[in-house]
Amino acid sequence: MIPAAKPLLGDDEARAVSEVIKSGMLAQGKKVAEFEMGFGKFIGAKHTIAVGNGTQALHVALTAAGVKPGDEVITTAFSFLASSTSIVHCGAKPVFADIDPETFNMDPDDARTLVTKKTRAIMPVHLFGLSADVKELQKICDEHGLVLVEDACQAHGAQVDGKGVGTFGIASAFSFYPTKNITTGEGGAVTTMDDKTAEQCKLMRNQGQVSKYNCVMIGYNYRMTDIGGAIGIEQLKKLPGWTETRIKNAAYLDRELGKVGIKVPHVPRGYKHVYHQYTIRVKDRDNVQKKLADMGVGTGVYYPQGLHEMGPLAQYRTRKLPNVERACKEVLALPVHPALSRDDLETVAKAVVKAV
Repeated sequence: MIPAAKPLLGDDEARAVSEVIKSGMLAQGKKVAEFEMGFGKFIGAKHTIAVGNGTQALHVALTAAGVKPGDEVITTAFSFLASSTSIVHCGAKPVFADIDPETFNMDPDDARTLVTKKTRAIMPVHLFGLSADVKELQKICDEHGLVLVEDACQAHGAQVDGKGVGTFGIASAFSFYPTKNITTGEGGAVTTMDDKTAEQCKLMRNQGQVSKYNCVMIGYNYRMTDIGGAIGIEQLKKLPGWTETRIKNAAYLDRELGKVGIKVPHVPRGYKHVYHQYTIRVKDRDNVQKKLADMGVGTGVYYPQGLHEMGPLAQYRTRKLPNVERACKEVLALPVHPALSRDDLETVAKAVVKAV
């Protein structure tokens, strides 16, 4: 079976972990600091604050941006749970905007209609490795005195007009979960261009301490381990090459699937898509997915249900979201990761053409 996703870990990462274990410095230390510096340089961010996972990164980013109990945060219902549960962790209310059916990202026009006196922030998700329309969303924020917080957990290295996601908002969150484009085992990071926001993030991450036993606020233990930092350092060295491979794999799938009229991922002019997922739309998805599995091609469904209809988050639903609800019935993610061989890509393309 050709897997839909595959973490790429090898001797370099194993050697780096072994060195950390031998050093005896396992908690946040020099390796985390080195990883923060490298990731910030890669993104183009002034500050990077590493944390234990992507959900923590979202919580820290939102809190440092000033989101507090009673606030509203406009976000998307077409995402993973953490995008909205992190808002609830702040005591705030997620307000769900519909999506652009072409990009699967938040529709700025719809978001604009949702602004109220309680709105504090807009948090788009750069879904599947493609940036949301951050420029238009920032305009809305500027018009209404709001802050932009980016959920960049799937978009390491994505860009708009040459500028990296993670540098547009007051704060941004990244995830380093094993299936992401880069991993630290578990892990996350907040990036920001703002000095004050960075200091708030650092305090939150480390029990509210400015120094040992000097606590100035109620914080959390959200630290990354040096084991994670060491893995991340090695992964960062490979990330540019992996990203180019993802883009080349996606271009191949675009050509082969486009020949038979399958709608391939849309990339607006000036945007760099880093293809955390390669997502198409299909009718009768369950049947197509089964056919592909029978032909040895793994796939994924991201996401089968909108957050406005899911479990405890359904209490925040105020209306139907037709574009989200349609996407949930049609989206199918195909393998695009760097571990695919040319034969794998040909197998995937031929199988999809047969299955649909």
